[in-house]
Amino acid sequence: MDMQAIWAIVIFLVIYALIVSEKIHRTVLAMIGAALMVGFGIVDQETAIHHIDFNTLGLLIGMMIIVGVTADTGLFNYIAIAAAKKAKGVPVRILFALVLITAVGSAFLDNVTTVLLMIPVTFSITRQLKVNPMPFLLSEIVASNVGGTATLIGDPPNIMIGSAVEELTFNAFIANLAPIVLLILAVNLALFAWMFRKSIRTAEEAVRGLMEMDAGSLITNAKLLRKCLIVLGLTLAGFFTHQWLHLESATVALAAAFLLLLMTGEHAMERALQKVEWTTIFFFVGLFVLVSGLVETGVISDLASKAIEWTGGQPVATSMLILWLSAIASAFLDNIPFVATMIPMIQEFGALGYGDLEPLWWSLALGACLGGNGALIGASANLIVAGLAGKEGHPISFMRYLKFGFPLMILSIAISSVYVYFRYLA
Repeated sequence: MDMQAIWAIVIFLVIYALIVSEKIHRTVLAMIGAALMVGFGIVDQETAIHHIDFNTLGLLIGMMIIVGVTADTGLFNYIAIAAAKKAKGVPVRILFALVLITAVGSAFLDNVTTVLLMIPVTFSITRQLKVNPMPFLLSEIVASNVGGTATLIGDPPNIMIGSAVEELTFNAFIANLAPIVLLILAVNLALFAWMFRKSIRTAEEAVRGLMEMDAGSLITNAKLLRKCLIVLGLTLAGFFTHQWLHLESATVALAAAFLLLLMTGEHAMERALQKVEWTTIFFFVGLFVLVSGLVETGVISDLASKAIEWTGGQPVATSMLILWLSAIASAFLDNIPFVATMIPMIQEFGALGYGDLEPLWWSLALGACLGGNGALIGASANLIVAGLAGKEGHPISFMRYLKFGFPLMILSIAISSVYVYFRYLA
């Protein structure tokens, strides 16, 4: 191993450790790591730019703009209150409704955006019912990560995997991951009902107050809502057909986002662009360059060789290794940098003559997305919920969440192991 490779490993590990420590903002660290990779000559600027996945960035920016504009219409508040009224104000039914909305929203928007929209609504409903919000918050964290697993656009790891592998289209993600996600969600709903059956009871008068709320009044801009629904419909249609139209998913998302801005006028553009999570976008930029140092110095290919040697190149052993390693690692490390490291490693498997890579990609997606439920730091959505809950006086500690989320994560990965084996390997 030459000195360039050693420097690449040192920079990567130091930056990764600092990201995990959460002492300094992860975006600052990722960009500093990228600058060090270029500054030390491990990669030149042109190579670094080549490694930045602009399809991932474009898809994220486009969806953030669309969701940001749609949120201003009050649509998400309306959906939540209307669902609570449909549930007749019964807390367990409302829990189910909010979990399902969060899961579906996370599948077709993204889990970070979905929890940002759902948590304030959840607090509003639980205050009205005078019930402990904690069961709702914990359940919605799990639902966001489970739901986000089902589609290409639901969770950043899936966006990154889909962007790296041309054959893994929007429809392919749904066909391969939605069935197991529905099963895991059903199992989780049953467990939530059992775990929280005694802790979310409420008084009759609180239920009456909720039932008297006018959900329709929460729609603040009906004209804008109509435009947003048209564009959302076109966006989803574009995702379903992008492989036949020979368009990348980022092209669909960005075209739809700027069509919506064209329809809403110039006054909405600055506000919409302010709602883009630029810190997340620059985190991805830094991360791609950081990982490029490991790719260009041959570190990733060496790791791939060792992994194949360890598993003997056996499809079952290799798939299970990636599934469980991804899940455990993603529970305690941010799943985004982990997936950024694993993608070139799996690609290297192909270069080394490994057979069908498809089971490995689905194993990585399931492990990384579902693994995020294992601990509070496992996914960005978890930390956002914890932050919002803390501001409302309901802090979620690391250990409290670990006792709740880790067993559910292990169960979901066990179910996924059976699914991956019988669908792809048996």
